[in-house]
Amino acid sequence: YRLLVILRPPPGHSFLLESTRQPPGRRIRVALECLCSGEQPLLGQTCFLHTSGGQLPMDQPGYLLDTLCTGSFLDTQQVIRWVQTLVAAAWRLLPYSYHCQLTALPSSKSCSFLLSSTSGLSCHIEMALAVEQGSSGACLSLD
Repeated sequence: YRLLVILRPPPGHSFLLESTRQPPGRRIRVALECLCSGEQPLLGQTCFLHTSGGQLPMDQPGYLLDTLCTGSFLDTQQVIRWVQTLVAAAWRLLPYSYHCQLTALPSSKSCSFLLSSTSGLSCHIEMALAVEQGSSGACLSLD
């Protein structure tokens, strides 16, 4: 099975495609975006761009961006490891985990898993990761 998983940026951030002449040819930058837009931001949302001079406040957990990015760009390898860790942790909580084993497989372009049942059946699952470009609905694969 192959699934397409579309990643969305955290509130107050956006994904921007930057083309480069050198490999890998394209990079996805995580940028701060304005949440002001003349209206009151949603409860719990802060406009980091204007209230903190473009920096996350000290009390704002930035661990997610630190986990998924190298500098201000998405790091595909780090995103893959993070998704595989989340899926494996969620799998252990499901009743199916008693009858089937989920194994994360090494891959540099997608999240790959092998699902093996106690009866000997197995299934390969690949999760292709992508980001949405603006509001057009067009997606850009991370691989």
